[in-house]
Amino acid sequence: MEGTASETWRLAVLTSGHSRGSNLRALHNYFSSQDKRIMIVFVTVSLPSAPVVDVCGELGLQVHHIPTRNMGSFEERVLELCRDEKIDLIVLAGFLKRLSSAFIEDVGIPILNIHPALLPKYGGKGMYGERVHKAVFAAGERESGPTVHLVNAMYDQGSILAQRKVDISGCVSPQEIAAEVLRAEHSLYGPTISAFLEKRTK
Repeated sequence: MEGTASETWRLAVLTSGHSRGSNLRALHNYFSSQDKRIMIVFVTVSLPSAPVVDVCGELGLQVHHIPTRNMGSFEERVLELCRDEKIDLIVLAGFLKRLSSAFIEDVGIPILNIHPALLPKYGGKGMYGERVHKAVFAAGERESGPTVHLVNAMYDQGSILAQRKVDISGCVSPQEIAAEVLRAEHSLYGPTISAFLEKRTK
């Protein structure tokens, strides 16, 4: 599926059953105020009780409950939605499952993710959320920060598009690191998506 947007880019956002929706809200706010060519068409969530569902309601975003216990069924439904809605880009926001190489090939559009560390350090299977920040803290790192990267069939190994270094030398806990990095995520993801889509049209 080729991206066809010339004036408007249509995005799908995949989240998890535990997603709080903070990155989704930051993306929506950025696109609404800074780049109105980009529209979030729908959001997926694996559990209807996830906090992100309330965020979608508040922002007026279409949300689909698609369980991820069977990833084959999940990918089949997302592929169908992406084709029906003519999606140009898939964005992961707190989505923790590995997408298959078959899905990535079949959907035929880029997929972006944001990781809460400076890849390639602190990436890979099982490295997500608080686990990342605990590892960074235990290692005594003085800086961390988010990484936006293309998604391939291996955890956190796709091409890096952007990073933002954050001084965490004054942080006294993994939770403080998480808060600093999350603020950087909110300011990095939207502009990186805009720049990526702009470059694809040239």
